[in-house]
Amino acid sequence: MTVPSTPSSSKVVLITGASSGIGEATARRLAASGHRVVLGARRTDRIAAIAEDIRAGGGSAGHHELDVTSLESVRSFVRAAHDRHGRVDVLVNNAGVMPLSTLDALKVDEWNLMIDVNIRGVLHCIAAVLPIMRDQGAGHVVNIASVSGLRVDPTAAVYSATKFAVRAISEGLRQESRDLRVTVVSPGLTRSELTDGISDSDVREAVRNHMDIAIPAGAIADAIDYAIGQPLDVDVNELVIRPTAQG
Repeated sequence: MTVPSTPSSSKVVLITGASSGIGEATARRLAASGHRVVLGARRTDRIAAIAEDIRAGGGSAGHHELDVTSLESVRSFVRAAHDRHGRVDVLVNNAGVMPLSTLDALKVDEWNLMIDVNIRGVLHCIAAVLPIMRDQGAGHVVNIASVSGLRVDPTAAVYSATKFAVRAISEGLRQESRDLRVTVVSPGLTRSELTDGISDSDVREAVRNHMDIAIPAGAIADAIDYAIGQPLDVDVNELVIRPTAQG
């Protein structure tokens, strides 16, 4: 990993769901760009190992246990990062779950889990960083949505609803802000552990049969790096990144 020689461009970046997939790739990519990353996830052993690997390569990385469904856990995560670095420049709201199923399967617990993680979790993180960013007079919230927030497919009704909500929350936050930048990143089929959470074996197999065209998580990380690297008066509001072969 080559760290740029411009420390003045270094931002303090908080990344949720950083133990694998897009979150891990983003932590590694942004650290390689010279940013100070703080990884949050429930799997503390995993984020500790990633942070150690980043530091071994010359980057700046810390980690803290995080459950985005708990407001107190989120506040503790943000407080730890702020205490260490004195500021919070960027929040990457990446934590999410995708237990797809048809509505008539009546997997109500899974519906509630998606609401709690994908919507409530996003709001918890915004609530925790917003006062800090307001006091700083600057900040950047990057919310990871999905192409499922642009269309609805069978088995994805509730998941799509949560990602439509992420886009609505993001647009509202953007319009309410003059010093805060807001970016929505909507990935298409991307290699990650999201499919592991699909309890319906038929649905899980059907999704995995399409993953041969999936793009690497690093492609999404590159898009995030691009967005946060723009001048403060340039707000990249929405990025859609999908495989060329995805319909």
